[in-house]
Order: sequence, then structure tokens, then C-alpha cells
Amino acid sequence: MCGIVGYIGEKQAQPILLSCLEKLEYRGYDSCGVAVAADGIKVFKDATRVKALGKSLPKFGGTSGIGHTRWATHGAPSQVNAHPHLDCSGKIAVVHNGVVRNYQKLKEQLISEGHNFVSDTDTEVIPHLIEKHYSGNLEEATEIALNEIEGSYAIIVLAAAGNELVIARKDSPLVVALGDRENFIASDVPAILDYTDRVIYLEDGDIGVVSQNGVRIKRNGIEARCEEHKVLWSMEDAQKSGYEHFMIKEIHEQPGVIRNTLGEFTRDSEGSVDLLEMKERALESMLLVSCGTSYYASLIGKFIFEELLNISARAEIASEFNYHNHILPGTTAIAITQSGETADTLKAMKKLKETGCRVIAITNVVGSSVSRIANQTIYTRAGPEISVAATKSFMAQLMVLYWLAMSYSKAETRKLASLLMEMRQLPSKVQQVLDDEAKIIDYAKSLAKYENAFFIGRGINMAVALEGALKLKEISYLHAEGFAAGEIKHGPFALLGSNTPVIAIASQDNTYEAMLTSIKEIKARGAPVIAVAEEGDEDIVEVADSVISVPKVDTLFSPVVNIVALQLLAYYTARERGCSIDFPRNLAKSVTVE
Repeated sequence: MCGIVGYIGEKQAQPILLSCLEKLEYRGYDSCGVAVAADGIKVFKDATRVKALGKSLPKFGGTSGIGHTRWATHGAPSQVNAHPHLDCSGKIAVVHNGVVRNYQKLKEQLISEGHNFVSDTDTEVIPHLIEKHYSGNLEEATEIALNEIEGSYAIIVLAAAGNELVIARKDSPLVVALGDRENFIASDVPAILDYTDRVIYLEDGDIGVVSQNGVRIKRNGIEARCEEHKVLWSMEDAQKSGYEHFMIKEIHEQPGVIRNTLGEFTRDSEGSVDLLEMKERALESMLLVSCGTSYYASLIGKFIFEELLNISARAEIASEFNYHNHILPGTTAIAITQSGETADTLKAMKKLKETGCRVIAITNVVGSSVSRIANQTIYTRAGPEISVAATKSFMAQLMVLYWLAMSYSKAETRKLASLLMEMRQLPSKVQQVLDDEAKIIDYAKSLAKYENAFFIGRGINMAVALEGALKLKEISYLHAEGFAAGEIKHGPFALLGSNTPVIAIASQDNTYEAMLTSIKEIKARGAPVIAVAEEGDEDIVEVADSVISVPKVDTLFSPVVNIVALQLLAYYTARERGCSIDFPRNLAKSVTVE
């Protein structure tokens, strides 16, 4: 979950490395550093943000270098634990994203051979191993070293000569970007959009050499011909465009995300998915695996599939699924991951494939690891999502799940036609919620005064309550919990009081009367209630302290408008509390470690 970059060309490397690193801080930002080949290797790093590092960084004059922005896994954030890491001689520098599981054994062996270590990180064993095997061929030494490592890695290796960069990846993303007499390396595309839109996505096990004039990749020991891709995102897509934070920009982009994602299906028949293989066999069950926000999309997907396909569906947290073995042969599975690099989800997919299951991936990143594991990949086309807190990618995932379920639904034609018509209106419905954000700001100012909050929902909106609580806690640091409304009586009631606000999602479905009862029970314990309900709902006004009104939609689509209201509530609560909204503490965008 770190950001790594490399540059080699005719220009000064240092400013390019810093520029690229700033665009990767959503992958980690507790420390950072650069190494440049300039009369040897010059390293400067610290436990600080990239912009602060740039202000104190001495000017290094080389035209090749590497950089890193860190999310700590081994060793607390500190100057000594920051990357890049050097070997004993100071002639080999490495930046690394991933985890070396057997680092302790390797470290003890290297120390016994006379190597001196200065950090608490697992990464530091890599340059020492390369030094151990180096006899003039950096690529060969790196390959031998990596064969001794157990775990995951995306690495860039810089030697003092500075005429080449050695790269390799296993279970962590790495991209080579092609320029004119210059080349770039990064763990994610936004880092290089200022310079080029031509990229090569490395595959697991690849190792290669990048020079000013070319790229050479070996795959399975044989030189590979790598396909060049054109990045469809623009640099403008990855910038704030006048918004205070990326998160609020990405919330406001959701009407367009809905149009773009649905447009991929409606205008391109080649993008259709034979999800159920209806002609070959009847589908009786569906498995959805994912983590974090994508898991809450999966819970909504479970509801949608059961409602429209009349099948049994289950949603599993990938990190838990990986530790039990009950998989029915022939299961159709959907893996959902924004980045396409979520380690636990990738592990679950491999496990499913080994059991003979058909796996379909839903992701936002073309060329990501999930696309090489899945039988088929569906891209959400949400554009780059920079804020650590997922918003528009969650919306795009929902759109794909709705479309898949409706495409294979057994519902009557008239019902489907009505749903399709409603679906086309969702961008304008979401825009209505956004147009009313001034009212939500007032509720956020009130919510910001508390330190604890509950979110409750029923039916399809139980998952929305969970996602709403996640958004609030991760960016405002206000402790929040989401519950199925009926479960709040089974323990959480003990925490209710005047200092525990409850956000209740009350949709006009078959759970509505039960939700009103839950709200009355909460009010009887003295807890203030903010309800999210359809406009014109007079009953909810009678029982809740405050009401956030959302446009009327079919119950099946109620999560779409409800979650936008909760995203805005979380954002403005965090802003009121003065929090670091785009870069919440201890978190990173792409979780590439288990």
C-alpha cells in the first residue's frame, strides 16, 4: 500500500520524482523519500508528506532516480524506516511496495554474513540480498535475490551508475510509462499522467530493465513482447478542478459516473457478460467476495440478485472467506475491488478458480491484477478516484450490479421496463441530492459535536447504514457503527442517550413501519435521530428530530440516493472537525497487503 516511482531520461530526475509522488499520496503518506544517481546514490527521506520533503530536499543533479511514499507495515513511520533503502555499500537503492514474509530469517542470515541493518522494515533485506549476489549484472542479482523472498513485491532498483532501473512485480501493481527518450515507472497511473498516456502493465513474475531508450521485460525467463495501452483518463480527471478536496469532487461526479457506467452496457453489445450461462445450466446461487466499501456494494448486490433473479446469493468478506474452505463446485462468483489490486480479494479469486468456480471481476482499473485472474472482467469506468474514502467507485459498482441483475432478471417485462426507466433517471435524482447539500451541511455541523453515532437501516438499506458509518468514521474520526435496525435492541441500546445520535435510513418499502417503530424506541431512550427519508414523508417528520429528504425512487434504487446523502453528511462533518479528508490517518487507498 505504498506509492513507488522511477524516472530515467534526459531531464533532472528529482523534480519529476516529487511531482509523481505527490499524485500517489493516496497510497500512503506517513513518510517519503527519493534516491538519485548523482556521483553515487544520493538519498533523502523523512517521516513527512511529499510537499514538506520537497522544501527541505537538497538539489540532486542526476537524470535517473526512484521515489517512495509509505504506508507503514513493518516499523513505525520514521526517517530511518522511510524508503528508499540502501545496501551496505550505498551503491544499490530499492523502493518496495508489498510484504516480505520471511524477512526475519533472511535478515538474521545476512547479519551473520556481515551485513549491517539500520531500519525495522522488511524491505531493507532486498538491497542487501541484491548486493550479496551482485557481480556486475544488476538484473541478474535482483532476480536471484527475489527467488529467496517469500511474499509480495513491486520494486524498483537503482544502482550508482544510474544507466538503468531494474523492476519486478509479484502480487503488487507496477506500471511502466513510455515517453520520448525517457521512461517512467509507478505503482499507479495517476503518477505519470502529466508526462505520458502510454503504459505497459506488468504481470506477476515479470522482471525487467528500463533505460532512457527502451524497456525490456522477461516473463517466465523469456523476453516478453509487452502490449502498450493508452490511458483513457486525463490529468484533469485526476485533479481537484476547483473543489476543496478530491472527496467532494468525486461525490459531485456521481451523476456522470452513473451515465458513463450504464453507457458502457447500453451502447456496446460486446461488453455484455454471459454471467449466468443461462443456456447451459440453471443458476441456483451466487457468491460475491470483496472488502471494505466494495463488501457493502456486495451486500446490496446480494439483495438485488435475490430480488430480480430469484436465486440464493451470499456476500463474503474476502479476508474471512480465505480461511474457510466451503465452496460448492460450479459456483458463479463475483469479485469486486475498486483498485483491482486488493490482496485479500485476489487471494479469494485464486482460491475460487482452483476449485473450478467461474469468477467475474468488477473493477475500476484497466490492466489491474484481477483482470488476469478472472474469467471475465467488467470495468466500472468511474475514472481515477484519488480520495482514500471511496464514493464514486461504490456508485459505479452498484450500477454494474443493477445492470447485471436486470439483464438476466426473471421479473415480468412491464416491471423490468419500469426499472429501466427509473435507472435512466438516477443521474438527475442524484443531482437533486447534491443540489440540496446546503441543508446537509447544517446537520453535519450538529453531528460534528458528538464523538459517537449509530447508523441503522433495514432490507436493502442495511448495507447503506454500514457504508454510511464507515464513511463517517474513516474521514471524521467520529466513532460510528452501522446496524440492522432490528438488532439495535440486542445490546447497542445500552449505549443510547443524549450524546449518541442515530442516523436512520427510512425507505418506503415493506420495512418502513418497522423502521418507524425502531425510531420511536430510540427516541424513548433520549437519543437524537437524523432520518434519511423520501421527500414528502410526513410520518417521519413526526418522529425524527431532523430529516434529510431525498427524491422518491423505486425501493430497489433507494441505496443510490441514500448513500449520496450520507457521503455528504460524512464529508461536511469531517470538514467541520478540521480533519484530513482525502488522506485519513492510518489508511491508504489500495490495500495490497493481507
